[in-house]
Amino acid sequence: MKKLKITALLAVLAFSPFYANVFPVESTSIVKTIADAIKWKSESIDVGTIPQGKPKLIRFEFTNTSSKPIVIENVAPSCGCTTADYTKTPILPGKKGFVEASYNAASKGAFMKTVSVTTSDSKAPKTLSFKGVVS
Repeated sequence: MKKLKITALLAVLAFSPFYANVFPVESTSIVKTIADAIKWKSESIDVGTIPQGKPKLIRFEFTNTSSKPIVIENVAPSCGCTTADYTKTPILPGKKGFVEASYNAASKGAFMKTVSVTTSDSKAPKTLSFKGVVS
């Protein structure tokens, strides 16, 4: 009797995905959905050589390729030497928006900085980067 109960339990567990309609479905990657919602003109910019002590403005532009408005919720530079600005109004489908980073080139040498952007379309931040050399 005990073996029958165990066998019945195993059979129920083995076939439960069929009853629950849990089957593998076509893979719709979250990353692909995010990529489809915003098309960046460039995600990485090389600013070349810039003078020391003079802030450099870097502009990242994008197009809303989704079917709904997108709002930039947060822009976070990687360090205190960089400030950020961005499109504050909702970006309608097919329209363009921007994220700007102003880098204060205080020290000579090569640099690479990032800016993380969070939108209403995705809570996972998108990382934009820029690099160059301060002379």
